[in-house]
Order: sequence, then C-alpha cells, then structure tokens
Amino acid sequence: MTAPRKRSNSLKLSTMLAGAASLTLAGCDDPSPQASWDPNRGEQVEAFSYKSLAECQVANEVSDEQCATSWAAAQKDDAEKAPRYDARATCEEAYGAGNCVPRTENGQSFFGPMLAGFVIGRMLDGGGGYYRGTGMYRRDDRDGGGYYSTWGGRLGRDYGTGKTVISKTSIDPPDVIRNAPPKVQTRTSVVSRGGFGGGRSYAKSGGFKGGFGG
Repeated sequence: MTAPRKRSNSLKLSTMLAGAASLTLAGCDDPSPQASWDPNRGEQVEAFSYKSLAECQVANEVSDEQCATSWAAAQKDDAEKAPRYDARATCEEAYGAGNCVPRTENGQSFFGPMLAGFVIGRMLDGGGGYYRGTGMYRRDDRDGGGYYSTWGGRLGRDYGTGKTVISKTSIDPPDVIRNAPPKVQTRTSVVSRGGFGGGRSYAKSGGFKGGFGG
C-alpha cells in the first residue's frame, strides 16, 4: 500500500527530445543479444524521478521504505553499470562540461557521468505490482538531451495520461543485459553506434507507447 499522492518537487519532464542512450554493454558489431537490445522499446510504465532520497520522501508518491530501497538500488547500479568512457572529453560530449568524474574499478580507470538522482518505475504485474528503482543521468548532447536510466532508457511523457513514463526493461533489464560486463567506450566506438551526431542509432527506432512531449 503506497502513501497518498500529492504534488511534489520531483523532476517532471515536460519535453523530451529524440536521442540515443549511451550504452556501454557492447559495440554495434557484437553479435551478442545485448548488441541489438533497445532500452526504449517495450512496455512503458509510470515513473517517479527525484534528485535525492529526501526529495522522494517529501514527495509522498511512494512509501519512505520504497524511496530508500530504490535509492540504494540506484547507487548500486551506478557503481557497477554506469556508462564508462576512456576520456573526460568523450564523456562530457554526452553529459555536459563538468558533469563527468574519474572512476576506478579493479585497477581500471575511466570517466563516468555524475548521478543526477534516481528513477522509480511502477511495475504492473497482473492484478498486483511492485516498484523498482535505478540511477538517473542528465544527457546534454546534440543527439538529444533528457534524463536516462542507468540502463539507457529515456524518461518521457505520455500524451494520453500526462504521466512521466519509462520503458519497463530500462528499469528492470533482462539478465543478459544486467549480467553483461560494462565496457569502456572511446569516442570512435560511440560514433560508430550513431552517437554524438554520427548517424542513426538503434535506440532511435522508437517503440514508445503513446506520444511524448510538452
């Protein structure tokens, strides 16, 4: 049972531009399933987005316990699966100047975007449902800005309901995606997949239910 809904200061996105997510799971020439996976396809679910745990708790859109659980999941996903780049400049082309920080894992150094907050998806399942959270990043590249989940899905707005939505799989991805080791991207690999204005990316193929926009 969730707490009563009320107006909040959460990040409600009024306009979403078309854009490709910066996936770090595989290159476009990789024959594995994750190479052709589009995080924006599939069922769309209602989403709640927040800059901080405190903002989530004050909003009262989900329970305080769910806020805490989702924030913990966001931090875990950020640490393990956040986009990775070999150079700060490459990262900042996507996420904006000053928005990328150095990271190290298992002796490997790379740059990644700063966590902008977290997003919670209301996952409907038959007669019931559950909530799941993950990290959220603000993209600012010429392919189209907006807020994206750790797994690459873009937050949008359903014209029919006016609600903020995101694809279910970009909150709770399939195991082949969740368990795939992240790869450090170079500028060449990003452009080869259509990023940074380099051409059409598979993530631009659509798949949203309803329309998004202001």
